[in-house]
Amino acid sequence: MPAEANEHSKDADLLGGKGVSRREFLKIAGIAGAAIGVGAGMGGVLAACGEEEATTTTAGATSTTAGVTTTAGGTTTSAGVETGREIKVGFVDPITGPIALFGVPGGWCVERWSEAVKDGLVCGDGKNHPINIELQDSQSDTNRAAQVAGDLITNGKADFMMAAASPDTVNPVADQSEALGCPCLTVDAPMEPYYFGRGGTPDKPFKWTWHLFWGLTEMEKVYWDTWNGTPTNKKIAIMFPNDVDGNAYREYFTPEKCAANGFTTVDPGPFQPMTEDFTTQISQFKKEGCEVLSAVFLPPEMANFRKQSLQQGFNPKIFQAVKASLFPTGIEAMGDSGNGIVGPCWFHPTYPYKSSLTGETAAQLCEDFETRTEQHDDKEEILTRVQETKSDFICGPVDFTVPVAPGFGSKRQVPNVYVTPLWAGQWQLDPGGKWMYKLVVVANSAAPDLNIEGPLAPVGSA
Repeated sequence: MPAEANEHSKDADLLGGKGVSRREFLKIAGIAGAAIGVGAGMGGVLAACGEEEATTTTAGATSTTAGVTTTAGGTTTSAGVETGREIKVGFVDPITGPIALFGVPGGWCVERWSEAVKDGLVCGDGKNHPINIELQDSQSDTNRAAQVAGDLITNGKADFMMAAASPDTVNPVADQSEALGCPCLTVDAPMEPYYFGRGGTPDKPFKWTWHLFWGLTEMEKVYWDTWNGTPTNKKIAIMFPNDVDGNAYREYFTPEKCAANGFTTVDPGPFQPMTEDFTTQISQFKKEGCEVLSAVFLPPEMANFRKQSLQQGFNPKIFQAVKASLFPTGIEAMGDSGNGIVGPCWFHPTYPYKSSLTGETAAQLCEDFETRTEQHDDKEEILTRVQETKSDFICGPVDFTVPVAPGFGSKRQVPNVYVTPLWAGQWQLDPGGKWMYKLVVVANSAAPDLNIEGPLAPVGSA
């Protein structure tokens, strides 16, 4: 939105019958498709890179005015084109705090945006518009995420909002955007915590907030595949925290559902986030003889739990963790004790997709990462453009036009979410390799385009 109302009259040609609308801006600039994959841990960040706008990273607020001139067929220079008003985009990501590992790839993605939009965007009005993306640090705190999102919208006059990195960041940003009437596109939060955790229902969807990610329906398939990949006594140690993620997992993976699939659960109850001492839970798991661990951990929690469990003689054959298992730096920090940890994943160098903007493959984007480590005036139009999004992205095909249908296999199980691929990856030591660990695809029932790279090995023996 313009900073002041009189800017509308100054840019009357933007709002007149021949003016550029948010929808037309997105259609020409490709930002709807670009924004969709922003910053989803390693996967979502790579999904977004090269397909969006710009900023440089700092621990606090950062903004960069930049842009790229585009046409329906590609990018061009903007020489001689009249300059239009600045278009503002807000992006919230955890740069500091317990889930700061999610924000690390965000800095790289921001760098790619800067390069892609350095010359401004030529919109439907024929003017070249500078793009200003302001990055705000959620500090891994839900209240802080809500605060900075509200500030970006009300004081920063953001035309469009983006956020990534688990429900801790995504939900409060989406809630603020919905309440303040600002279009918002997010990734990297399971569908159930994002949608139902915010009070959405299939018959009463959100208006302003849209999302790309998988749900627990896909997670369930991946879990059964993974847990059946190694012989165990099928006793599952449950470690779900008392937060939006953990509570969603607990409600979904009930003892009854696990029993129906041949598994018994041992659940000592929710633990408080950032717990440091897990002696009580570990003692119970050891007493019950659990050979499978299913957990939702922040990186510090997983490191503490793994260290304490080994010290106390609890070493399950399958150590499966959500969140903390995503990042190679987090696994490497655990030394040899990280060997064999498995978790759900949503990006891999062998993904058979390309960026529709840059043409880069998943492998090329990963190589680039290693080497370097909307909008306009009518809000209703941006929603129409998001709803019409149908294209190929680095995370796979995206089509918000397919009908809504519940259940596994459906790509739109609720109105505001498009389901992306999910698979199980196991960290295995890679002696002589480029890195200490390699991430091996061990289950792909919810990502059939991705090839299995090897069987699941017992933790510690991979």
